[in-house]
Amino acid sequence: MLTIRRFVPTDAAAVAQVVAKTLRTTNRQDYTEAYIEHTIQRLTPRFFLEKAQQTHFYVVCDAACIVGTGAIGSYWGSSTEFSLFDIFVLPIYQGQGIGRLIISTLEHDSYFQRAERVEIPASITALGFYQKMGYQFKAGHEQVDDEQLYRLEKLF
Repeated sequence: MLTIRRFVPTDAAAVAQVVAKTLRTTNRQDYTEAYIEHTIQRLTPRFFLEKAQQTHFYVVCDAACIVGTGAIGSYWGSSTEFSLFDIFVLPIYQGQGIGRLIISTLEHDSYFQRAERVEIPASITALGFYQKMGYQFKAGHEQVDDEQLYRLEKLF
């Protein structure tokens, strides 16, 4: 049975493992091994502890096992613009609606509810998924940026 709840500090190591596994398995089709390993080195348990203090961070659990993550937080300190962050689903759970559950949860969060604009820094791998969820290229950002990410958004 899947449940979704807010991140707690003891989730940090498991979240880092979910992210690393997803990047190494799913994203390897679109990114070099060096890019992926560099990203994983940055996305440590400490990174997620700090991220959870700045965002509303959620985890999806199958029983006691974390199988997905996602967060929403302020876009560079704005009170009307927000970003979605760190949306990952373990590869063996992909294609089962968990990504949609995460997006739906984030879109019902109080931050999203007061947003005039929400941005997603989207991986090449996840571009099509986010577009299906209603996110479109930010004007002038139809190509990947220096971080090899697309900038997508929803305006309200």
